[in-house]
Amino acid sequence: MAVLTLDSPPLNLFDKAMTAELAAALDRIHDDPPRGLLIRAEGKVVSGGVNVQEFKGLSAAQGTRLWEQLMNLVDRIEGLPFPVVFAAHGLTLTAAFELSLACDLIIAGESARFGLVEIVVGLTPSMGGPQRLAERAGSGRARQLVMTGELFDSETLERWNVVNEVHPDDVLDEKARKLTARLANGPTLAHAMTKRILRGWRDDGMAGADRVTRREAAELFETEDLRNAVDSFLANGPGKATYQGR
Repeated sequence: MAVLTLDSPPLNLFDKAMTAELAAALDRIHDDPPRGLLIRAEGKVVSGGVNVQEFKGLSAAQGTRLWEQLMNLVDRIEGLPFPVVFAAHGLTLTAAFELSLACDLIIAGESARFGLVEIVVGLTPSMGGPQRLAERAGSGRARQLVMTGELFDSETLERWNVVNEVHPDDVLDEKARKLTARLANGPTLAHAMTKRILRGWRDDGMAGADRVTRREAAELFETEDLRNAVDSFLANGPGKATYQGR
């Protein structure tokens, strides 16, 4: 597994340097793909969001280019063909929250707080947050998070199906690493197919997911992952498989 850490003290703000470094990290991951990825942060907060200085004096055309750049990060993370886990240990605002919603699983510490607070500068979240919140929690909850600009604790967002797991702060990093390692040691190609099926559902509903299943899911029968797993299951019983990701 690989670990990508946000580490730009004191607030891990998303500015030109941060987005360039994230893009470069994703380039490296693309060139040498792991079997799983954990995205986490150092410092007291996960992120204070986007550096507001980036917005000053922008024209609509310049804003479009900025959103394209940020949305590209979301697209690239969603398109990774292996499990991606996001760990939130503290305040997680705007871009960082939206980035987490591009991941497969979000786990959080008990003291973590999340918010899409763009209304304070007259914006709406434009890095995919509202629509990805709606996918997880429904459009009503998405409206509530975005339009109020309030902060929400991890337990509330777990109840709303935005956060997958909540853990005590002092064990969050350990839990995040163990979860990512367990997923990475599993059938990566099957996980990738699951992501493709769910993307089909998100884009085109049940019919879209069914199309992906009918047309693509049988590819797994020709992978070393499945063949080795079937052989080990028949010889040794469940839970003995090893996966190569090919």
